[in-house]
Amino acid sequence: MDLSNLKPAEGSVKTSKRVGRGQGSGRGGTSTRGHKGAQSRSGYSKKAGFEGGQMPLYRRVPKSGFKNFNRIEYSGINIDVLQKLAETKGITTIDPETLRQNGLLGKGDLLKVLGRGELKSKLNVTAHAFSAKAIQAIETAGGTATKL
Repeated sequence: MDLSNLKPAEGSVKTSKRVGRGQGSGRGGTSTRGHKGAQSRSGYSKKAGFEGGQMPLYRRVPKSGFKNFNRIEYSGINIDVLQKLAETKGITTIDPETLRQNGLLGKGDLLKVLGRGELKSKLNVTAHAFSAKAIQAIETAGGTATKL
């Protein structure tokens, strides 16, 4: 055996249909495209979602809702998380940068402090937004809530 007599296994390679090569091809004058209509013409390509002239699904289903492009998306962090952070790391000043360093806030995220849980430590919290319950809890514990 050498490179000159290598060939694929018997029956593994099929010759492709040579469509549109005249009467002698065995496919006739229409070349398996049928008579008339868009699909028989050259350059035809079916649009995505085309259903043969029937009203397509994306037009049958009514439109609903909208997306507010002015929405400001905050990452919420609850007071119980801040309390746990204060206990474990001994931190008294909490700001977005501190939370990023501890893996609680992503890069470029806006911080909103939420009111779930109980706060025992006196913390100075700086954030982009606060819930009313969070402000009350921070100030009751003797800390300050500063809005950026």
